[in-house]
Amino acid sequence: MQLSVVILNYCVPYHLYLCVDSVSKAVQNLDAEIIVADNASKDNSEELIKSQFPEVQWIQHQKNFGFSKGNNLAIQQAKGYNILLLNPDTFVGEDLFKSLLTEIEKITNLGALGVQLIDGRGNFLPESKRNFPSWNAVKSKFFGNGDSYYASHVSIDSNASVEVLVGAFMWMKRKTYLDVGGLDERYFMYGEDIDLSYQLAKKNKNFYFGEHQVVHFKGESTQKDKTYWKRFYKAMYLFYDKNFPSNRFTKYGIKLATSLVSLMKSKLSSTDKEFIQIEEYVLISSNQKLQQKLKNKLNSHVELCSVEAIQLNQKSLRCIIFDAEYMSYKEIIQQMSSLKDEKTYFRFVPRKANFMLGSDRSDTKGEVLIF
Repeated sequence: MQLSVVILNYCVPYHLYLCVDSVSKAVQNLDAEIIVADNASKDNSEELIKSQFPEVQWIQHQKNFGFSKGNNLAIQQAKGYNILLLNPDTFVGEDLFKSLLTEIEKITNLGALGVQLIDGRGNFLPESKRNFPSWNAVKSKFFGNGDSYYASHVSIDSNASVEVLVGAFMWMKRKTYLDVGGLDERYFMYGEDIDLSYQLAKKNKNFYFGEHQVVHFKGESTQKDKTYWKRFYKAMYLFYDKNFPSNRFTKYGIKLATSLVSLMKSKLSSTDKEFIQIEEYVLISSNQKLQQKLKNKLNSHVELCSVEAIQLNQKSLRCIIFDAEYMSYKEIIQQMSSLKDEKTYFRFVPRKANFMLGSDRSDTKGEVLIF
């Protein structure tokens, strides 16, 4: 089997549906499998997926094992020569996997491969490519300067070797993953992708493919609250304690700093949703029934429009709604990149779905509207 796509889900049923819908199109004509491992979500995730995607292999965990253990358990059942760790709050273009399968054949020392991630408003996510977190880099990141933490020397659209990739999208050979012991299960969430990247880079190279884009909404399974910051900075300490145990000054400096930083960050963070008064709704579709449903639910005019008729740089706050029955996911991602501006928001209606969703901020949960 060429590829196993492993998606670890926790309480994001509608984003998971969108993710699986895009992946199901991307694996067509490939020898591939889709595995969804659920970390004990108490919602309708399983029902939603099994009703529309019977080909998906569903693994039900009885408790929330966290990111590392949840994925490791799923990968034990994966049959693919290649594995892809994919977050449930993502979606991919139809030709992505086929392109990557071709391109990785040119790489003889592949550790892991990542792509350019963009958020729900089409903006680049800098964690797509990072450096190993030196003490100075972690300190600078806290004070708002991420140049040394992120791989700023690599341009966004280029393909290049980088040190650290993000766990939301990590493509590896299954054997390479298992050879380094998989994800370290001492990391519950955050930091495990940094550690895995470090282990892989000891014998291989990690690559960032900026010419390929994937949407990553962020903030769906977790929010940037007190717990988030505590786990994030504790993960930095664990990374140093594991990989540089003799460097006591840095290790205990990180430990002290993490306690202070997590406390300060949690007080500064806001998880309140920003109220946005949308002035114009535009549905990219030919489906008049969908248009009417959205009109009724939004209690607002919804303009039916083609891609060609969309205009850039509108003066009003507008929400562009993409119909995945009308457009391919690749086209949607391309349009997000070309249409993004400070006054434009995006929503998405997956195939055969009775809801639309989107996310405008990375630190709060996005919107799901059932119609």
